[in-house]
Amino acid sequence: MAPTSAPQRTHERSPSTAPKPAPQVSELRVSRTAPVGRWVLIIAGGYAAGLTASAFGVPAPYLLASLLVGAALALCGVVRDRLPAPAGRASQALVGALMGSYLTPAALVSAAPVALPMTVVTAATIALSVGVAWLLARRGRISRPSAVLGMVPGGSAAIVTCADELNADVRLVAFTQYLRVGLVATTAPLAAHWMTSGRPSAASGHPGGGGTAGTGLTHLVAGADQLSGLLALAAVCAAGSWAGRRLRLPTPMLIGPMLVALVATLSGAMPGFAPVGVLQNFVFVLVGLDVGVRFTRQTLRSMRRLLPPILVCMTVVCLGCAGLAWVFAGLTGTPFTDAYLATTPGGINAVLATAVSSHADVALVSTVQSLRLLVVVLVTPLIIRQLAASRPQPPSRVGGDMART
Repeated sequence: MAPTSAPQRTHERSPSTAPKPAPQVSELRVSRTAPVGRWVLIIAGGYAAGLTASAFGVPAPYLLASLLVGAALALCGVVRDRLPAPAGRASQALVGALMGSYLTPAALVSAAPVALPMTVVTAATIALSVGVAWLLARRGRISRPSAVLGMVPGGSAAIVTCADELNADVRLVAFTQYLRVGLVATTAPLAAHWMTSGRPSAASGHPGGGGTAGTGLTHLVAGADQLSGLLALAAVCAAGSWAGRRLRLPTPMLIGPMLVALVATLSGAMPGFAPVGVLQNFVFVLVGLDVGVRFTRQTLRSMRRLLPPILVCMTVVCLGCAGLAWVFAGLTGTPFTDAYLATTPGGINAVLATAVSSHADVALVSTVQSLRLLVVVLVTPLIIRQLAASRPQPPSRVGGDMART
């Protein structure tokens, strides 16, 4: 009887350990409950939130609204897993193709007379951002990759998509990047309206052929022929992704398609492939959701502590860019409004929309912004690796729970 009673006692004394497997079972249930159908509903909800935000004039509405949707779902425990890998890879490739389509031959020709000062200002902007990020990493207990990626201006979606592969905290990077985009997109129209001279527009339209033409649901790429444009886009993404992996580029799924798109745009071999309209919005929704679902209560508490130093550094970068715009305007004779919009560290879409509405030189603004965007995406991974190699960096306090998401 004793041998049988002992196990019974141990069995009776072990209920304290019985509840432990329960959370594992519930987590498995959440991750296996129709993931495809669940993500379709989540993506549709993110797109609907972007539509609503766009109606209210929110800057970068599909990015910001879907990010908030993803964060809300993650904080409520509805979503406990990441964006499906195929959707994440596709969004990176499409973002790369979009970024590579901005720098057009016409924009380069129009900006040729100011090429040298434009290059100097672009390099100075990046150097200023990296210097401020270095100070932020020292004072704010943030890893250097996270600080640099958060502070560099240009290509917010592209920077966020490559944060993971560069060992940065994607949530901190997204928080800093989109906070900057929101602040600049809010203040740039007011500043441009205050500085505008009321002259007629020197150029109009969106670089890369992505203007406002064809805003219907079936208009997915910039060209008139949608079928050939979609085929060209698929070819750019596939060839760029393959080349990026083959050449072992940093963030190959993003930079590979961006370089192929850049070559295709400058050569005119495959015009009209840039994602526009519904397709572009859909890509931004995927990027926003991929970032949003990583936010946790611990992350938000950590970011609240980091907000003051981030805002101070952001102010320094914005004032520094305004100073560079003043120098650029004085050296080239460019109106200060154009120089300010060309150098401001804001989201390129919001800045270009401001340039059109304020009758600025859109060709100049788009060229400087696009050049900086391309240089930032190409050079930032190299800068981060050099900074990381100079001294081992501990993980940022915000990124402590990265492995749990």
